[in-house]
Amino acid sequence: MAFDTYIVLAGVYPDLESAEADYDLVKELHSTEGLMDAYDAAVIHRREDGKVKIAKKHETPTRVGGVLGGGAGLATGLVIALFPFAAVGGGLLAATSAGGAILGAVAGHAAAGMSRDDLKTLGESLDRGEAGLIVVGVTDMEAKIEEVMRRSEKLEKKHLKADTEAIERDAREAEAE
Repeated sequence: MAFDTYIVLAGVYPDLESAEADYDLVKELHSTEGLMDAYDAAVIHRREDGKVKIAKKHETPTRVGGVLGGGAGLATGLVIALFPFAAVGGGLLAATSAGGAILGAVAGHAAAGMSRDDLKTLGESLDRGEAGLIVVGVTDMEAKIEEVMRRSEKLEKKHLKADTEAIERDAREAEAE
């Protein structure tokens, strides 16, 4: 198994607009650096009913999201691990049984790549805000990503170890079943 280590930055925001503005800056940063396929990101928003919705997301096209067309990368996997009933748009992420199985595989790998304490810390931090931005990026971009997430009221940084080949293999098996 070839594990890669990624940096996870989770920002807590007072409102959706601030989280989306930093999301756009993270995207612009990676575009400028020529690294559009080196990160995943998800903006989450706590709705009035208390449920979490993914408002925007970017999944690395060369990893699971692009390969399977399901749009399920490590950032989305972490959102599902932290908030199992998260929704995209008006519906649940796991709209189909194949989609649910793929998301389960990615979420399992994302959660397994972090300690329980780190997952708990991220979840508790994100629970405190109205919105959040989760970015999973390559470790050498950590300082630059942190710099553009300046609108966050709180920023948690954790490491995630992931075997992207195993994620893709498990997601393909889930899709085939």
